[in-house]
Amino acid sequence: MNETIQPFVDYLKFEKRYSEHTIRSYQDDLISFFDFTAEKFGNTEIKDISSSIIRSWLADLKEKKISSKSINRKISSLKSFFKYQLRTGTLTKTPMSTIINPKTGKRLPVYVEEKDMEALFSLIEFPVDFQGQTDRLLIGIFYNTGMRLSELINLRESQVDFSNRTIKVLGKGNKERVIPVSMQLIAQIKTYLDQKEKSTEDRAEFLLVNKNGKKLYPKYAYLSVKKYLSKITTIDKKSPHVLRHTFATHLTNSGADLNSVKELLGHSSLAATQLYTHNSISKLKDVYKKSHPKA
Repeated sequence: MNETIQPFVDYLKFEKRYSEHTIRSYQDDLISFFDFTAEKFGNTEIKDISSSIIRSWLADLKEKKISSKSINRKISSLKSFFKYQLRTGTLTKTPMSTIINPKTGKRLPVYVEEKDMEALFSLIEFPVDFQGQTDRLLIGIFYNTGMRLSELINLRESQVDFSNRTIKVLGKGNKERVIPVSMQLIAQIKTYLDQKEKSTEDRAEFLLVNKNGKKLYPKYAYLSVKKYLSKITTIDKKSPHVLRHTFATHLTNSGADLNSVKELLGHSSLAATQLYTHNSISKLKDVYKKSHPKA
């Protein structure tokens, strides 16, 4: 199994430069598939894996009440794996060509209201110590840029262009994008860097660090966001990704061009960005209902 999966994992890591979390997801999906294949069909070579074997696995997942969203992700993992086998010449055709993804209900992105985000930065007190200032800047960058969690914790000081007021982000698949930021956020970053130099022994290359000067763990960022969002909103989900949704929703609600929002978020296709128009339409309906005499 390792001989089958490992070259693909190395390809994701060294050529595609996917995040550790993404690579682990692919790896877990493939291990699950090959374990099932070995158990139900015995030792099966890659060239002998058929679409019917794959459908058997998907049916088994469905029986185990695995959600359609998770099944779609597993199908995506298999598609990438077999595409890699075509690329390396191991296979001449893929068994995934006849596999159909199950339909999933589209859920609107959860976001924080503008008034609540304003309250977070104007009314909620962050501790004056270094950790408090780290938390404030962490949440500020999430909301001002729409960065993903992995992008922010790996953000280096060198990626901030103070003179042009931009931040260069290294996104999925090693794609770079440049995000303009406000003068206020640039000033906040400068103040943070001064405090960082005084408060930490090591001059870390990463922008945001803990009190020991080390790069933040994903869990730290998640817990920090959850802690402060809990003070200003009652929405169920309180995570860094919710702040990414909030960034995008507030832009579209204010009339931002969808293609521009797509570039700021680092989406590969416009389809992913179009989810945020639903929230805008909802707002337009409210405006229509309140303002039109025949509404």
